[in-house]
Amino acid sequence: MPRGPDTHMDTLLTTPEVAGRLGVAEITVRKWRIYGTGPRFIRCGGNVRYRAADIETWVSSRTVSSTSEAT
Repeated sequence: MPRGPDTHMDTLLTTPEVAGRLGVAEITVRKWRIYGTGPRFIRCGGNVRYRAADIETWVSSRTVSSTSEAT
């Protein structure tokens, strides 16, 4: 795949890397994936990867102003 100033390939993160960035256990990220409550992910053969942009979008979507907003 050509790479240059006009092409962009997001860094793909592993489950342990996502868990580390979010400060949660790997099993938590796996459960989110099973229940569909976590960030979007990509299947690459038998592997699961996450785009950094999808992690940021997911985190932003969970931002609240008070505990009464939490779901």
